[in-house]
Amino acid sequence: MKPLKSLLSAFLLAVSGILAAQTSIPGSEINGSVKDGNQKPVDYATVSLIRVADSVAVKTMMTDENGKFSFKNIPGSEYQVSVNQIGHSKYLSEKLKIDEKVPVQQLRSVTLSPDSKQLKQVNVTVQKPAIERKGDKLILNVENSSVSAGSTALEVLQRAPGVSLDKDDNVALKGRQGVLIMIDGKPTYLSSADLANMLRNMQSNEIESIEIINNPSARYEAEGKSGIINIKLKKNKNYGTNGTFTLGSGYSSKRKSNTGITMNNRNEKLNVFGNYNYNNNRGEHNMTIDRVNAGQASSAIFNQTANSERSWYNNNFKVGADVFLNKNNTIGALMTGYINQWSEAQSNGTLIRSMQGSLDSSLLSKNDSRSNYNNLSYNFNFKSVLDTAGRELTIDLDHANNNSKSKMLYDNVYAYSSGGQSVTEVLRNLTPSEIDIYAMKADYTHPLAKSFKLEAGFKLSWVKTDNDYQANRFENQLWENDPLRSNHFVYNESVRAGYVNVRKEFKNTNIQIGVRTEHTKSKGNLITTGQVVERDYLDFFPSAAINHTLNDNNSIGITYSRRITRPAYSDLNPFEYFLDRYTYNQGNPFLNPEYTNTFELSYTLLKKYNASLSYTKTTDVMTQVLLPDPEKSALYQTNANLAEQLSYALNVSAPVTFTKWWNSNTNLTVFNNHFTSPDLNGQVLDNKQTAFQVHHSENFTLNSSTSVELSGNYQSKLIYGTFLVQPQYAVDFGMNKSLMAKKVNLKLAVSDIFKTRRGKISSAYPGLDYKVNQRFDSRAVRLTLSYKFGNNELKESRKRSTGLDSEAGRVKN
Repeated sequence: MKPLKSLLSAFLLAVSGILAAQTSIPGSEINGSVKDGNQKPVDYATVSLIRVADSVAVKTMMTDENGKFSFKNIPGSEYQVSVNQIGHSKYLSEKLKIDEKVPVQQLRSVTLSPDSKQLKQVNVTVQKPAIERKGDKLILNVENSSVSAGSTALEVLQRAPGVSLDKDDNVALKGRQGVLIMIDGKPTYLSSADLANMLRNMQSNEIESIEIINNPSARYEAEGKSGIINIKLKKNKNYGTNGTFTLGSGYSSKRKSNTGITMNNRNEKLNVFGNYNYNNNRGEHNMTIDRVNAGQASSAIFNQTANSERSWYNNNFKVGADVFLNKNNTIGALMTGYINQWSEAQSNGTLIRSMQGSLDSSLLSKNDSRSNYNNLSYNFNFKSVLDTAGRELTIDLDHANNNSKSKMLYDNVYAYSSGGQSVTEVLRNLTPSEIDIYAMKADYTHPLAKSFKLEAGFKLSWVKTDNDYQANRFENQLWENDPLRSNHFVYNESVRAGYVNVRKEFKNTNIQIGVRTEHTKSKGNLITTGQVVERDYLDFFPSAAINHTLNDNNSIGITYSRRITRPAYSDLNPFEYFLDRYTYNQGNPFLNPEYTNTFELSYTLLKKYNASLSYTKTTDVMTQVLLPDPEKSALYQTNANLAEQLSYALNVSAPVTFTKWWNSNTNLTVFNNHFTSPDLNGQVLDNKQTAFQVHHSENFTLNSSTSVELSGNYQSKLIYGTFLVQPQYAVDFGMNKSLMAKKVNLKLAVSDIFKTRRGKISSAYPGLDYKVNQRFDSRAVRLTLSYKFGNNELKESRKRSTGLDSEAGRVKN
């Protein structure tokens, strides 16, 4: 705590010094917008504020994606606004006076005319930085990244600053698990493997950027204790028809390939859009588990080795339409889905030794699994702009159906060193599952004044999951039901939610305060045994944020939020899944949701250097644990509630531009996690450790059509719950080449060049001794070709936040 207090003291002293240096007129600003001759917004135009007295440019900025700009906190004087954009004549405004009586000036709309002296053709490239900070968001720009070429969304996510994935695809942000994943603003969860299957389907060529939001407002779902990761997909800009065709191939230990097409047709009354992507990946996975089964009647040493070959065959698609009834009202329909196949052939060998080291027995297990995952989701939506003051209403009605069928075959052979006859055991698991989700939601925005906005809304959702676990044993040449392992589990859940959120803008300060309430009723019914678990609870989730601009180069912010993470549906299911007889996974129907309170203090320098200090307290911490099963001499993985987790984190982001052709970015997170539980399987747990993660990238623009990117990340040793995770690191490389007036794009990517990305964990649970080593198929070379056709300035298809995605995200594939 002492280093943290010292950092905070230094932080506040620096802020005090900056406050004393202010000379601008509070609340002063000059606003405007820039359009071209066709009255279309001009983005990334250079806008300068010129002081008339000495012709000095006191401030310079670029227009945003809507062509708008705003100079704030301006010293009193007389100014002119200068606008420059390649291919257009320079614009110089009339004189504008800023003083105490007239602190705000609205510049009339600026229209740029073509430069009569311009070349016949000018290609302008605006290269976004690899990592940037905007307000409360940390943004990873994926669209132009050559390192990400040919990768899946899951692989891209793993490279995001402060984000890490463990062996089971649990996502952690700043060392804390429980992250809410959003796609174009549509909320969804990622807990364990909940969304891993969906994100493996999504290719990097579909992604524009990844936004990381640590403390969201009450308008967002209360799910996700660590914050939100929003994956923004690519968009288009004008009327007409366009599309992109992508073809990729790669190789690691096995071949990889992907292809896809995106199309969009838009006119003044109708927009029709859709895409299809196919992904065929093969890979290898190797794992060893060494453990000591000590302090029991059957004390022994277990050495386990598992080698597997995995295959994914994924098809995902989207089709939708928006009808523009008039300039203020739009209705739309959307259908999304996937049809996926997964297979794995695994060979496991276990050597069992006495405590003195002599071989006692062995187990050879061959496991084959085949799974099919299918999903269809439907959304009907309506958006209305009620008046010119900014009142808006959106309504969404949703339904999703997820079904899966898995078949797992276990062939076990037991042999004894004493020379006795070996024993063969053949088992089979059939696991059909179906999940139905219904949801409706409405969001309303009402400006109470020019700088005062009210947001309110509600959401209703209903979920039913039906899981039939059929365990069979092959005996006497017949498959016979195993009643001790077969289960039928049905889970029902309903959530009723409402929120109110207000935003107020003062001269140099923005304040947002909100509260969300959610009433949850659930019932888990283990039909086979008659065991029923029911819950009924009401929660309130307040949030607040204050952002203050000290001057043009310095700003600070303070945020607070309370959030919840509910168990994934399958984590509540008490079924057993076997690696072999001595290692298995089991659900926990008694899991409670966890609650998190987060405070964060942030500072931004020169609008690009960022630092933040955060404190988080989580109760009833849901986490994966590895525990001993003395009766079976086994090790099993399950989810359990720990009493408490305290987290402290310092994050620093520093982008640096060396020249026009060379820039870099460094993102560093230092955090301390402290887990406590008075009784975890009969043991007291008290684990804590300080760790850090660093992500660094170097970007080189060789010419207007060629760029190179080199990036690396390192995570130090850390403790999470009952796991001690060893350091992880990797280096990635990418090259991007544009051809045919940028209609053709060729990307070469090499991930994990030195093949160092692996998982090593050991026990941080008292009295349990094990080590797990995993090597992933992480080093891969990928070549991706994309071709754009049609009108490349097509307007974007309307983004919408559907009402069922947060529930659909808790589907575990």
